[in-house]
Amino acid sequence: MVGVLEGRCLLVASKWDDLERWMENQQLPKGFEVLREPDWVERYVRKMMTKALPEAAGAMIGRGSAAFSETRHFILVKINLPDGFDREQLRLFVREDRLRIEGLPGGKHEIIKLPKLVKPRVCKTLLKDNVLQVKLQKRPANRTYHEAVIR
Repeated sequence: MVGVLEGRCLLVASKWDDLERWMENQQLPKGFEVLREPDWVERYVRKMMTKALPEAAGAMIGRGSAAFSETRHFILVKINLPDGFDREQLRLFVREDRLRIEGLPGGKHEIIKLPKLVKPRVCKTLLKDNVLQVKLQKRPANRTYHEAVIR
């Protein structure tokens, strides 16, 4: 099994290397030089996939137990809790970029990465039919300019 996974990783890596070599030889218009940076391209593709399929991105990040949906100002997270949890022991901790659920069966905890930054103190929760629903307010982007001193 490990050999198969290593073979697939090598195949993907070699195709990525081929793409990098091809991009180096392209005559791109001015301003498109950023496309030659593989890290930028990877971040761009990941961001587009997350925007297009937030539920799938949530499943990949949160081990499949969380589903995300977004409105303009809020992120809604639905977390399927395992059977046998004690409601009294269940605790939810919110950080600007992730959730941490403690008190799961077997003394386990789960960390779920959020697709956008949120205000940790603005949170509403509801536990219904073994599904924990969490409503979080998105953190607005700071679009103001601050003047920097030039020396």
